[in-house]
Amino acid sequence: MVLTMKKWLIYFFGLGVLCRSEMCDFVLVTREEWGARPPTDVQSMQDPVPYVIIHHTYQPPACSSTEDCIKAMQSMQDSHQIDQKWEDIGYNFVVGGDGKAYTGRGWSVVGAHSPSYNNQSIGISLIGDWRVELPPPNQIQTARKLIECGVQTGKIRPDYKLYGHQQVRQGTECPGQRLLDEISTWDHFSKTPPFVWVPNEIPT
Repeated sequence: MVLTMKKWLIYFFGLGVLCRSEMCDFVLVTREEWGARPPTDVQSMQDPVPYVIIHHTYQPPACSSTEDCIKAMQSMQDSHQIDQKWEDIGYNFVVGGDGKAYTGRGWSVVGAHSPSYNNQSIGISLIGDWRVELPPPNQIQTARKLIECGVQTGKIRPDYKLYGHQQVRQGTECPGQRLLDEISTWDHFSKTPPFVWVPNEIPT
């Protein structure tokens, strides 16, 4: 599918370039740097968004080196874009055990991570299975900095609500109970989402 000029602009300006500013103190790996394929389509999302949804990848497993985290990103894009026929990797951003954030769909772009929330949230996934173990401190710290970056750059509302994936979708353990316990201590975490998506219902 050929992208229109408007959609290319959304794609490029949604990649998170603003995170290289001083207010975003972490390493952001661009799509080009991790070897992403272009999306087959791009849908714009109105900023700032009211929700942040935290995920874990489960598979691929945790990575501690940039080389392995890049392989994980490429594996996820293959699964999402080729196997599941999605437009791109589902998450807006992914955080690796190397302490770096990886650009998925980026800011201002509708994701494919949480039905009913995709067009009004930033989906952030931490590479690994966090049902029992807690992600390493550098991975957690970068995830928190990424959210603050979104607030400071006008991509996420200052009064945003934070949820774990299982809170907004029935039938999943994501982001893992241990990680859910961790994010429940973060600012803006909410115990009660406005709605919960149920599989086999038509998503909105």
